[in-house]
Amino acid sequence: MSTLLLSERETGKGLLVSVCDPDDLGEEFERGEVSLTVDREFYDGEEVDPERVIRSLGRCSVANIVGTRAVGLAVEHGFIAEENVLEFEGTRHAQLLWL
Repeated sequence: MSTLLLSERETGKGLLVSVCDPDDLGEEFERGEVSLTVDREFYDGEEVDPERVIRSLGRCSVANIVGTRAVGLAVEHGFIAEENVLEFEGTRHAQLLWL
């Protein structure tokens, strides 16, 4: 698997992580009346390998994940259940919240 984009931000409620397939950065996807904008300001980050993403997801409080590869990695490692993944025209999106 090639690199993914990872951004980590400390917030008052813990670590916020965003992960994105590089090809999806800056794109907008539709699903009926709902749209998903992969905003550069939010999703652009360091290019990292999948192992780094897995470690980051294991430490975060909240994560936003966009892209077929990024979401697939989160599902494969048990962070996201497949039934909680949203399909948008050509990509996938999931959110993770640890309570």
